[in-house]
Amino acid sequence: MINWPNFVSQVFNGVVLGALLALISSGLTIIYGTLGVLNLAHGAMFMLGGYAGWVAYTYTSSFIVAVIAGSLFVMLVGVVMERVIIRHFYSRPPEDQLLVTFGIGIVFVETVRFLFGSLTKTVPPPSGLVGITPLGFMFYPTYRLALLGIVAVALMALYIALYRTRIGMIVRAGIEDSVMVGSLGIDVYKVFMLVFGIGAMAAGFTGIVNAPVVSIAPDVGEAILVQTFVVIVIGGVGSFPGAVLGGFIAGEIISITSMLNPGYSYVMLFVAMTLVLVLRPYGLLGTAGRE
Repeated sequence: MINWPNFVSQVFNGVVLGALLALISSGLTIIYGTLGVLNLAHGAMFMLGGYAGWVAYTYTSSFIVAVIAGSLFVMLVGVVMERVIIRHFYSRPPEDQLLVTFGIGIVFVETVRFLFGSLTKTVPPPSGLVGITPLGFMFYPTYRLALLGIVAVALMALYIALYRTRIGMIVRAGIEDSVMVGSLGIDVYKVFMLVFGIGAMAAGFTGIVNAPVVSIAPDVGEAILVQTFVVIVIGGVGSFPGAVLGGFIAGEIISITSMLNPGYSYVMLFVAMTLVLVLRPYGLLGTAGRE
């Protein structure tokens, strides 16, 4: 039965989920916008962040160390992946890029399954964020409220890096015209490496901060990858603000539809994506050149 407290709670859940989707999608859309590579291993990187953080937490019992370790480990994986494999596929057809990143994602998943097994792992939230917080009109899990703030700070940091720094200016210029950036004497391949690392780090960071909410498993990135692609299609491929807007829209669609009928949550998500593609093929905040 639908009631007001349940509806408000689901709206809050949608905001939290939307913020998480916005963060992981921003990494993917930056990579595609700058490098032109649609990284099908992005969901696996989300999973790697969770497992790396879990390992760090197992040895240190520190959630902060787990978050830092998970983020930096996946950033390092992204840099190595770009230097060793992805850089050789920039000039290759898009289907080659899809196949190689899809294969890399499978390797990541099966390696983790071999090392840690298929059973889920859990990372508890910090002791100060355990329990329920009264909001006056409802009670809500304390960590989920904190998670919204954590992701908001991460999104703000990413925004500042993209829009208030020199490297961010180069990245945004590369999204529009990487050839022109190269003609200005800028080493675009170093920029590409950095962009891929930052995008991977966003996925890894999201994976570990989400671990206290959803248990970690080798295949946890599969559903996230699908949702992430829908988000960037809705918001606009290559658009950071579009990834944020698309994330919140997708989060609310999934959450509110789940309250009515969980079986239709993904159906409604794809309906929304279809409507956007019909009415505005390049996304809500995308540009016509980035379809």
